[in-house]
Amino acid sequence: MNDRYDLLIFDWDGTLMDSIGWIVECLQHAARETGLAVPDAVAARSVIGLSLQQAMQTLYPGSTDALASQLAGHYRELYHSRPTTHLAMFAGVEDMLIRLRGQGYLLAVATGKARAGLDQAIRGAGVGELFHATRCADETASKPHPLMVHQLLAALGVTHDRTLLVGDSLHDLQMAHNAGVDVVAVAC
Repeated sequence: MNDRYDLLIFDWDGTLMDSIGWIVECLQHAARETGLAVPDAVAARSVIGLSLQQAMQTLYPGSTDALASQLAGHYRELYHSRPTTHLAMFAGVEDMLIRLRGQGYLLAVATGKARAGLDQAIRGAGVGELFHATRCADETASKPHPLMVHQLLAALGVTHDRTLLVGDSLHDLQMAHNAGVDVVAVAC
């Protein structure tokens, strides 16, 4: 594979970290706290990967910015109430990342998480030194917009044709397509 790619960009939630259940629980809690209809697990899962604001607008179209902000606040409050050490990276992920970095690959993360959430998750997992760069939805355009990928390419000096994105959602696949990079989907 090293002959084909220089940069491997990973999504975080559901790709590297087994956090989908916790995110669904936090989204449902936020809806209850805000007095909105609680999304079922399928609906809540469908917005994972988007920025939190975009996820709220998708689940509750036409809601006011104030309501979306309140919903996001309740989500963040619960999400950050427990250390991410209660979440685990999928089995074998840390070893795989160490092996890939040792083989000379540049590793990056492109996530719908906010910077504070990703930093907390990376610290909790103890894998920060493995990534050359990361981009979060609150510092760039949210998935499926390609800006996150374009910024990583520019920051690391890699071309589109030498990049592979690894993700678990349709948002990841669409972002890779929009960015013109190869993609592989995982089903953890």
